[in-house]
Amino acid sequence: MQMTDIAAIVTGGASGLGEATAAMLAAAGASVTIFDLNADIGEATATRIGGRFARVDVTDDQGVADALAEAEQAHGVARVLVNCAGIAPAVKTVGKDGTPHPLDIFRKAVEINLVGSFNMISKFAARLAAAEPIGEERGVIVNTASVAAYDGQVGQVAYAASKGGIVGLTLPVARDLAQHRIRVMTIAPGIFLTPMLMGLPQAAQDSLGTQVPHPSRLGRPEEYAQLVVSIIANPMLNGDVIRLDGAIRMAPR
Repeated sequence: MQMTDIAAIVTGGASGLGEATAAMLAAAGASVTIFDLNADIGEATATRIGGRFARVDVTDDQGVADALAEAEQAHGVARVLVNCAGIAPAVKTVGKDGTPHPLDIFRKAVEINLVGSFNMISKFAARLAAAEPIGEERGVIVNTASVAAYDGQVGQVAYAASKGGIVGLTLPVARDLAQHRIRVMTIAPGIFLTPMLMGLPQAAQDSLGTQVPHPSRLGRPEEYAQLVVSIIANPMLNGDVIRLDGAIRMAPR
């Protein structure tokens, strides 16, 4: 599928991986709507790339439905969905003081990262299924997991569980949507230079980068976006997860 003159939705598109993806899709000719909770940054990003912004909580059933309808009214039926919205709490199953992992923190990670992604997938796909195909397909969904789904570190139990759920749903959702000619793929990034990591001292960033076998550095958001564009362009990529990690396998700590 070519990006020229089609509509795309990017959740978490105000910053980080989502921002880079929204910018690259827009540069390729797509009409992009950013879904995010951060209105100030989201509006600025949308203006910069020539797209739209909608303040959306991906866990909100009606809110997502309404935002998709508004995006379709503005840009036409969206052919591409990229799910980048997510959180990454760092809490151990049992803390040093013996306190159990707060259930609300675990539930929130699963609700936003996993349930929120599926909420977007199902509602996006339902609208797209009614559209006419473009060639042999109607559209593409790209989800964001993490290498933590496979080798989660100490303190990543909630994050790893939520991202493991994204990995697990990729194939069955792709099979579900095959009859509608909608492809589904997932990217599992390694250590990327997101706003959270950018807040660390340079020495800490460099130390993290040296853990990557090759290239021995932090991933750049544009490299994630580049893979999204490649997935969209290649019709045989479907129902699988691609690790984008420089061959890293995370240590326990």
